Amino acid sequence: MSKPLYLGELLLYWCPSCNVPVLGKECSCGTATTQVTITPPGDIRPAFAYEIDLINKLSVEQFNAPLITDDRVVVLNKSPYDDRMDEIIIDGEVVGIIRFELEKLKWVLLLRLNGARRIFDNADHMALKSWVSIDAGAEKFILGGASVLAPGIKDADPSIDLQDEVVVLTHDGRVLGTGRSRMSGEQMREKGKGVGVKVRFKEEPREITVPEGGQTWADAVKANEIFMDDFIERSHKFIKNVSSSVDRPATVSYSGGKDSLAVLHLVSECLDDYDLLFADTGIEFPETVQNVHDVVEFYGKPLNMISSGEAFWDSVDNFGPPSVEVRWCCKVCKLGPITQIIDDNYENGCLTFIGQRKYESSTRAKSERVWKNPWVGNQVAAAPIQNWTAMHVWLYIFKNDLLYNPLYEEGFDRIGCWLCPSCSVADLVRLKETHPEMEKKLNDYLLSYAERMGLPEEWVEHGFWRWKNLPPQLKEVAKKKDISIIPECSNENDLNFSVTSGYRPCKQGGISAEGAFDGPIDLGKLELTGMLEAAGKASYMEGVSMVTKGEDRAQVFASGSVTARSDSDRGARKFMKKVELSVRRAVFCSGCGVCVGKCPQGLIKMKKGLAIIREGCTHCGKCIEGCPVVKFNS
Repeated sequence: MSKPLYLGELLLYWCPSCNVPVLGKECSCGTATTQVTITPPGDIRPAFAYEIDLINKLSVEQFNAPLITDDRVVVLNKSPYDDRMDEIIIDGEVVGIIRFELEKLKWVLLLRLNGARRIFDNADHMALKSWVSIDAGAEKFILGGASVLAPGIKDADPSIDLQDEVVVLTHDGRVLGTGRSRMSGEQMREKGKGVGVKVRFKEEPREITVPEGGQTWADAVKANEIFMDDFIERSHKFIKNVSSSVDRPATVSYSGGKDSLAVLHLVSECLDDYDLLFADTGIEFPETVQNVHDVVEFYGKPLNMISSGEAFWDSVDNFGPPSVEVRWCCKVCKLGPITQIIDDNYENGCLTFIGQRKYESSTRAKSERVWKNPWVGNQVAAAPIQNWTAMHVWLYIFKNDLLYNPLYEEGFDRIGCWLCPSCSVADLVRLKETHPEMEKKLNDYLLSYAERMGLPEEWVEHGFWRWKNLPPQLKEVAKKKDISIIPECSNENDLNFSVTSGYRPCKQGGISAEGAFDGPIDLGKLELTGMLEAAGKASYMEGVSMVTKGEDRAQVFASGSVTARSDSDRGARKFMKKVELSVRRAVFCSGCGVCVGKCPQGLIKMKKGLAIIREGCTHCGKCIEGCPVVKFNS
């Protein structure tokens, strides 16, 4: 599991009188609230009907009974995980977790103890599923932290499979713990040797009281009036101060998402004169484009819009599928078009209010609230809701009955390009259900790319295409499933290289650039020849090489993708070119030996028809300049 991020104050409290979430220590009704312990970053949000139905569907499949049995306010908290995971908060407590498990490629419900009690207490467990009853003598060991051992099992649901989520019951049928099975129900009944259940949560049995339901989000809006009025007032003050101090036309960047919608309405409450900006990347959901037009009509303000059309699909063969590390699509489909909108409509630039929030990422948590956009000229950006959680945004939307994107009610917690590599595999699975023709177009391309790179279909199915260098957790999944993740080298007689136009700040600092060869790269050959040393100090690991020289950094991936960063546009371009040429020299080295005489240090030697750069290289690049490959094959 990835490490939780502390991006801001954890603001989830619960009013015991109103039985709704509150963003502070006292409800508007005057009752003191109780803080709910949740996992950071704590970007809490409402659960819509689709998500509640999904929770109950999983609960019925796994335990033969729904977890949420009547109408009540449900809050979700997105937590760090390999893919997508949400804590389920009901009646002021976390009752369980739903997470999409990449190994199984399916959603799984993990019950907390009070979630299990809601299902199993006052019910005949024989009519339920996934339960394990243990002997009285074993109960104290479980409470002490031990796993459930097969000899201590009294009875078990015979339908339990290995790695199922299960509820551990005392000998008289009361909830003692929850966890994951380590053998089938039939094996547990045989009382052999081994671990039956790896217990995750355990506690002495106790009675629980479930508050009466029937609450709505309108009740939650009313309960949060005090806190919302304060946040709204501060955002209004920010908007007025910034717009009066920045002598440029005011605009709102509207993306069709909830955050930009909240910012738009806040600006509309403060300013009379402003325009809307929308850059259609060409890979937007159709619902998003429709929502933009509906919102523009509602507010009656000018819209400056540009569409990238087929730019993504025209470029994808050059760069390969975008990844978390190499998001060339942002430059091709978004940053360039936004720059064009501003250049075409605002001679001296503009002030743009955007829906950035610190709870979204560590990068945004460190961002200023007002800044000069370094990759979009003539734009000053400002973030009025920087300190809002998603719950603030939704309460504000509900309070004002705003026209939000209907995709939020369809299980999508973030709205952006529908094939963004930053989305989860769970989102892609949902995409197949909601927009099958779009998912097929992406999947067909990815399968053809995988075949070209010598990668298996499972590489696509498990979403590994979204990374050039898989995180450790995903590498472990690939290892367990025996899925190859390193591209196999193909014919490299014609190795073309493309670089994105436009550069953007990278999260490590500086300016980043992305490029790609049109085929996989044999990193073993790069390491053997040492050719990357001509550009900088090179190091290697599975599927990727890192090249460093001073503050310049570059990564060369086995897929053929290359990223570079420096302190300026020119520096990034220059370092990218050195790395490209060094790769090309290694691939096409003819053994002519010209570079041997070009090395001032005498550190290049010939071995089996290849030039080898030995240890001690000063990275001066003299050998690059004289290489025939550089002159005639680049």
